[in-house]
Amino acid sequence: MSEREEKFERMLQDTLDEYNDVVNKMEKLKTENKSKTATYKQLLAKKLTLQNIIARYDIYGLVER
Repeated sequence: MSEREEKFERMLQDTLDEYNDVVNKMEKLKTENKSKTATYKQLLAKKLTLQNIIARYDIYGLVER
């Protein structure tokens, strides 16, 4: 695998890890009845952005299922 391919793989994995972290934080806030806070809304925006990035990887067949 080339250095460039390794960088793409690392970026994809970091994006997936960050997405999972955001989802976990949102779930924690939701269980604490804090789903209307600014923090929760910021996390929601970040989650949607990461979903869009992951969807683009998926379009090109780079996300393993």
